[in-house]
Amino acid sequence: MLSYHTCPLATLGGKDTGGMNVYVRELTRKLGMRGVGVDVFTRSQDEHVPHVLHDLGYCNRVVHIRAGAEIPMGKEQLAELLPEFVEGVQAFARAKDLSYDIIHSHYWLSGLAGLQLRRQWHVPIIHMFHTLAMMKSRVARSPEEEPSDLRLESEQVLLREVDRIVAATQAELAQFQWLYKADTSHTAVIPPGVNTAHFYPIPVDEAKEFIGVSSKENLLLFVGRIQPLKGIDTLIQAIASLKEEGVLREHPVSLMVIGGDPEAGSEEMAAEMARLKELCQSLGMGDLVTFLGKRDQDTLQYYYSAAGIVVVPSHYESFGLVALEAMACGTPVVASETGGLIFLVRDGETGFHVPAGDAQALADRLKTLIQDEVLRARLGRQAAEYAKGYDWVEIADQIVTLYNSVLASRIA
Repeated sequence: MLSYHTCPLATLGGKDTGGMNVYVRELTRKLGMRGVGVDVFTRSQDEHVPHVLHDLGYCNRVVHIRAGAEIPMGKEQLAELLPEFVEGVQAFARAKDLSYDIIHSHYWLSGLAGLQLRRQWHVPIIHMFHTLAMMKSRVARSPEEEPSDLRLESEQVLLREVDRIVAATQAELAQFQWLYKADTSHTAVIPPGVNTAHFYPIPVDEAKEFIGVSSKENLLLFVGRIQPLKGIDTLIQAIASLKEEGVLREHPVSLMVIGGDPEAGSEEMAAEMARLKELCQSLGMGDLVTFLGKRDQDTLQYYYSAAGIVVVPSHYESFGLVALEAMACGTPVVASETGGLIFLVRDGETGFHVPAGDAQALADRLKTLIQDEVLRARLGRQAAEYAKGYDWVEIADQIVTLYNSVLASRIA
């Protein structure tokens, strides 16, 4: 397994940590339960972290490969270090006298590394993009958000060259065909999963006690990276609209934002975090919005269960794992009508869809749920039941079936 630019064990909410980290970690664990040995290779970003960790169980390893300085780096720098990373992976395999049956790569940088390793090892490569450059380009609102030409070209190469592609949803499959003009005969649609032994409905009073809020406090929750693509500004504007309408006088709520580092100094703080805090102040929302920073994945179920509504206001999500985790915890989701969220969140059944970037439409849906406790409870119950169909046990079985199919086709 290749997860070059980010470690599956990293704390969520940082610049390059999110659903992909969860995907690699949970899939590796479930594969281990099925007797599939997995080594997850990632670039070392901290010299103080042991280079081999067994945190995923079942004899599987996370191997941190030295490639350049052991510090976080931007994608352009990482692209230049790919040959060093590939050599490090090969050196580890030689030192341990290992041979692998399959390469499973995640994100475009890992895919490029996988193609190099396939040339050396002569084994098939299965690739998952997690996000697509062309989709990000379509929603970019500044030059800084535009993907690089190298990424755009690399994704085209990967769609042509790898043995199998895993698409998260039918929407992503359509994007391969529509935007990339790709032949998708070698693509399998297999969604990410959710660990329903970890994410399940916790009694609200117990969840609120754990996260340290009053049992009477009504919460909205956002979980994700702090970047313009995530649409947090739209959410803040929607809550400001509810405040202006007087909705919050009778039904007071506050917003918790999990992700990023709210304590960083102004020089260190990410531009988006600074922008969002300024927006809160300008709208008189300082007392209604709390930026919590990163939170460990092992505590997120308490936040999801404590919230009355989880909001996913992204301009683009290839899947939307936060929405799935929230639903598994029995919390209704209001999500942008974009990408994988269209398929994942069932409008009127497990939550609601709203047009991406439409603060008033989001405010209207939040108002409906905030004012109707019976509706929230019904959608929450239906969401928890629906999420069971995405249990990692089922998803991992589909991945193993794909592995066996790829290996059988090579033998034939």
